[in-house]
Amino acid sequence: MADSPYVFHVGAEDFDRIVIQGSHRQPVLVDFWAGWCQPCQILMPVLTRLAADYQGAFVLAKVDTEAHPDLATRYGVRGIPAVKLFKDGELVDEFTGALPETEIRAFLDRHIPRESEQIAEQALAQSREGEEESALALARKALAMDPANPKVVASAARVLTVLGKNEEARRAIEALSPADRQETAIQALLTELELNEAATRLPDADILRGRLAEAPDDSGLRFQLAQRLAADGRYEEAFEQLLTLMRKDPGWSDQAARKTMIKLFDTLGDDPLVARYRGKMASLLH
Repeated sequence: MADSPYVFHVGAEDFDRIVIQGSHRQPVLVDFWAGWCQPCQILMPVLTRLAADYQGAFVLAKVDTEAHPDLATRYGVRGIPAVKLFKDGELVDEFTGALPETEIRAFLDRHIPRESEQIAEQALAQSREGEEESALALARKALAMDPANPKVVASAARVLTVLGKNEEARRAIEALSPADRQETAIQALLTELELNEAATRLPDADILRGRLAEAPDDSGLRFQLAQRLAADGRYEEAFEQLLTLMRKDPGWSDQAARKTMIKLFDTLGDDPLVARYRGKMASLLH
């Protein structure tokens, strides 16, 4: 029985259909409650309102534990209200008690993408496909909708960076809280911005390579070449220059070569180059 398009009373006869099978289409939040439970009466309208606010991003399924004790036993309910979130047929998260609405929203947002996050991801996908104008519009729209969301900023600011809107990307990052700016994806973006900004002040890689051939012991020139190569996306060549600098002049500029390599590792994430050059750097250091 449905209270609304997003809220259902569920029993043993339809739990698998609505919750388990349904969670393959969208997340399902199951509220285990009872009529005698006062905290349940406090929590239930909050969950119902959130289901309406999220407009189908998740479905709320209410299970009366007095009428369906078998379901409560099946899912290990020991205290109520007990709220369990199902995705793709699996129980993925849960909480017990009548939490404040802000905490429940945070719980949901860990698992349910916001519209702004989806728009930012669309922007990123379009930028990869070369649809620059629409990618830029979507990135700016996502940021306008949710400027304090680090997931949105990470995707949208990357689009801005790819499109050369470095200053706009930096402003978006600086609008985040200090804690959110420490997230790995944001730090990787800041590294990329630093490289891009440094590259605007540097000659082309071929020019720097020619100068370095004439002065192979110039650590500053070698570091500039590595910066230029990294900004151009030529990461393997950049790593080779940084390793050479670490080997020839490890302490140069407060170990800038080693620190830059670590930043680039964070920027590249799971790229196979990272594992290879982490190994090379470790061998050099030890």
